[in-house]
Amino acid sequence: MLQLFALISGISGSIEFIPYIRDILRLKTKPQRTTWFIFSVLGVIAFFSQLAKGASYSLWFSAVITIGVTIVFLLSLKYGVGGFAKKDYISLAVAAIGLIAWYFTKEAAIALYIVILIDAAGVWLTVEKAYRDPHSETMILWIFSLIGGFFSALAVGKWDIILLSYPLSIAIMDSAIVAAIILGKKKKN
Repeated sequence: MLQLFALISGISGSIEFIPYIRDILRLKTKPQRTTWFIFSVLGVIAFFSQLAKGASYSLWFSAVITIGVTIVFLLSLKYGVGGFAKKDYISLAVAAIGLIAWYFTKEAAIALYIVILIDAAGVWLTVEKAYRDPHSETMILWIFSLIGGFFSALAVGKWDIILLSYPLSIAIMDSAIVAAIILGKKKKN
């Protein structure tokens, strides 16, 4: 059953980027550069932190997401928005402080929680952008990612707060982005 949950998580993580990348190339979606840069760096850290703590099937989600966010970040350099505002620098500073703290802890569990905190520093930029300009985001990516995070948590197979923290944080943060898109669209009507 854990393999099935991991497979659903991996498939969800794989297909979520297809409509998003399509919409970027159609100039419909405008990814927030700082968010996707942070996602790329953190994806690598989260993957290796979970690997160090014994994750197995749930790693598929982290691996697929890391590849996808890196592709989106690279596309955001040409087609994205943001990156030079005060809020971007604040998020990057929070991320840098978190990475420095992680380096000195040398503990995978602490690194994972720092990753989640830094991830939130990147997510708020997209939440704000999605609320302000809801049509600049492709909501299906965030829905698939939310589903992937949920099934990745199920793939853990036991109550282990460390192994559950990252996939559940992904599901929660993606829920915030979906809510921002929906609320932003209602506000515009």
